[in-house]
Amino acid sequence: MRIVAALVGLVACTEAAASVWPIPALLTNGNSTTSIQNTLVLSSNTTAAVMKDALSRYTAIIAKEALTPPADYKLARPSAAGKLGSLAIKVGSSDETLSLETDESYTLDVPVSGEAVLSAKTVYGALRGLETFSQLIVSYGGSRFITGTPVHIEDQPVLAHRGVMLDTARNYYPVADIKRTLDAMSYNKLNVFHWHIVDAQSWPVESRSYPGLQLNSSYAADMRYSYSDVQGVISYAQARGIRVIPEFDMPGHMYVVGETYPELVSCLNKQPGWDQYAAEPPSGQLNIAKPAAAEFAMGLIGEYAKLFTDKVFHIGGDEVNRKCWEEDPDVKAYLAGNSSATVETLLADFYAKVHGAVEGKERVGMSWEETLFHSEYTPPKDTIIQTWIDEQSIPKTVAKGYRSVASPAASYYLDCGHGSWLTNHDGGSWCDPFKTWMHIYNFDPWANVTDSAQRKLIIGAEVALWSEQSDTVTLDKYMWPRAAAMAETAWSGKTDASGHVRTTGEVAQRLHNQRFRMVGRGIGAEPLQPLWCARNPGGCFLPTS
Repeated sequence: MRIVAALVGLVACTEAAASVWPIPALLTNGNSTTSIQNTLVLSSNTTAAVMKDALSRYTAIIAKEALTPPADYKLARPSAAGKLGSLAIKVGSSDETLSLETDESYTLDVPVSGEAVLSAKTVYGALRGLETFSQLIVSYGGSRFITGTPVHIEDQPVLAHRGVMLDTARNYYPVADIKRTLDAMSYNKLNVFHWHIVDAQSWPVESRSYPGLQLNSSYAADMRYSYSDVQGVISYAQARGIRVIPEFDMPGHMYVVGETYPELVSCLNKQPGWDQYAAEPPSGQLNIAKPAAAEFAMGLIGEYAKLFTDKVFHIGGDEVNRKCWEEDPDVKAYLAGNSSATVETLLADFYAKVHGAVEGKERVGMSWEETLFHSEYTPPKDTIIQTWIDEQSIPKTVAKGYRSVASPAASYYLDCGHGSWLTNHDGGSWCDPFKTWMHIYNFDPWANVTDSAQRKLIIGAEVALWSEQSDTVTLDKYMWPRAAAMAETAWSGKTDASGHVRTTGEVAQRLHNQRFRMVGRGIGAEPLQPLWCARNPGGCFLPTS
């Protein structure tokens, strides 16, 4: 047994170069071990602000970090064949434009001794390579090494949109929480923060066009986001290669608007019986029969398209309730005076106006799948459809020629499995069970899409943390490391270069290492297993017959 344990430890050490998360597209390594000098120097050929910030940030991370993979806890300090004194970063362009089309590819070469070289076409590719370089470094006996040198890596993402959605309306998250989430995203090469910033329950973000929204509908004065806060989040995200896509969900989920403008909202907080008018309380939707409601929505888009700089603007469109409008006196009066109109035509007209407003601000619209599948409206062909209701919605979306970001509730919703939050209902949540990291990892966004052109329309994957039962206390453990499981499949794909489908058993040890790495960097990621399992790879497999 002692010999076997020692061999397991030796294998873990010599293969430490392959512990990078997400796994690179191509990684080759040798059999040597290289020590890292305490005065390791990071340098770049560009003075771009993003790169200067990254050099400072990763210099600090590398200097502080001392991760020993849990499987290697008992491993003796290895002897080094060489020393690494510097990392030279060569960037082809100093352009800091960040978009869906940004090139994030990089190559990384770490010799047995001397200077490592990281090459990338963009500063954002260099960011991804810097993260990979930092993950190669492990600690043994108080000293740091890169094992398996020389290392050669060629890497690029499979999906352009790799996101996390955070709902900051149902419960509030301070800016510090959001920035910590952005840090964790960068450690996993995620690049889109989908900010579901308002909803029926609260309006925490400042509006200068409609100041009453934040004043009347934030939970408290210290639970608000100012323009400056938003700009700070966007700047912080860009420094980490992360785009910020805002969502203002219309025309549903708009009770909160009625607290300031009740004349614009239908079925305002119907109690009791809210379940007849909304997916959850409080009920309230923009009144689609009133021109003023559409003008209000277009005014919001005009204001926030200036504040949020990304080219994509999410306008929601999900979970509208027809009964809410069918019983509204203004809607009924409009339909009585317009024989050719219906609730469906009114809804399609509203969608057309808000999508037109997005287009008028030179933004690309993004919406939940109901806009495409559950209405008479035909969105513009450049609209990005976020699919969540059914995993089959992905092939259905791309079959219609639309781009898809996969967010199936059955696999990517991180809020599920904590029981009902309705006070008098001692039951499960609507999307039970809890989504384990293994379940998330096993989901394949490309399943049932065989046409090559349609497969290219699957541009992204995104996990979602809705906040009915989450806030600052639970954020990290609900998000991590489960979001990291999606991050690998979105960056690396489901298969390796030989066509082999990666299994959770194969990747578990790397994810253990990544979880410990995140914890060391200040992210409260929950454990995957007892530490014994992490220290004994393969020891916690369920036997199969």
